[in-house]
Amino acid sequence: MALTDILPGTLGFGTAPLGNMFRDIPDDEARATVEAAWDDGIRYFDTAPLYGAGLAELRLGEALAERPRADYVISTKVGRLILDEKEDVSARDQGEKGGLFAHGRDNRVVNDYSYDATLRSIEDSLERLKTDRIDIAWVHDVAQDFYGDSWLEKFESARTGAFRALDRLRDEGTIKGWGLGVNRVEAIELLLDLDEPKPNGCLLAGRYTLLDHDRALQRLMPQAAEQGVGIVVGGPYSSGALVGGPNFEYAPAPQAILDKVARIKAIADRHGVSMKAAGLQFSLANPAVAAVIPGASRPSRIAEDRAALEETVPAAFWRDLRDAKLVHPEAPLPD
Repeated sequence: MALTDILPGTLGFGTAPLGNMFRDIPDDEARATVEAAWDDGIRYFDTAPLYGAGLAELRLGEALAERPRADYVISTKVGRLILDEKEDVSARDQGEKGGLFAHGRDNRVVNDYSYDATLRSIEDSLERLKTDRIDIAWVHDVAQDFYGDSWLEKFESARTGAFRALDRLRDEGTIKGWGLGVNRVEAIELLLDLDEPKPNGCLLAGRYTLLDHDRALQRLMPQAAEQGVGIVVGGPYSSGALVGGPNFEYAPAPQAILDKVARIKAIADRHGVSMKAAGLQFSLANPAVAAVIPGASRPSRIAEDRAALEETVPAAFWRDLRDAKLVHPEAPLPD
């Protein structure tokens, strides 16, 4: 089944912020954000056990508990088990992403991509989400940013474990689709090179954005389009850097990125284009992209995302970006 046949639309909601990413978000604010997304018409919600050690899944489950299950799509992730025992959150080894969920729950997080752990992870997520099914399962973070030089070992563990488990669950109809959920292109390229099993799609965070897309265009995006493997773009605002935030890739933005943002914004201002519209519409212009899932921790952000998606952006804006060499010469641009 094609990813576009599973997803209800091109705009989804990424729930990483609801796991208390970067800050301690009150429960009522988290719930109001999910409800704002629902009221806006969003029916695709992406989450993961890692987000706050289960906190994002718990909050999403509570917020959607009274909604008709047939009316929305949920994707979550496998590769991390959340245990009842506690641990020192600051001592977690999360590679380049250490400290992201310092305000989340202190349950112990165990990395495990085995067959049995994948099945257990799905069962645990069903309980936290208060639902009887998960539509899409992404194998989470088998890439360099979390595992450094040992990432290929993790990929192999997932290939012989998680991939096979999810392929079975898809064949049985327990899930509709599966793929990788990563922040690097190499793992998806490796997956697409396999003869079997074949994913329905992949979630790629931060690597097909207005600020960072050259590497994905070299091979991944054409390969995905050729194989009919849809790409969900996570982090379309590059951790907020594109829209004036201080971070890029979950860390303080380097000066080169800040300078690029300033150059894009100068052109956007000249054409009366919002930076959110530029970011979302750029990502969606690639034919391999099935959806974008910006995250939000405040209800007001949801309306901004919808307005950005529907904003009319003049063709001259995209031409000026291309002329200024701010987008790759082969990047598809909106009509």
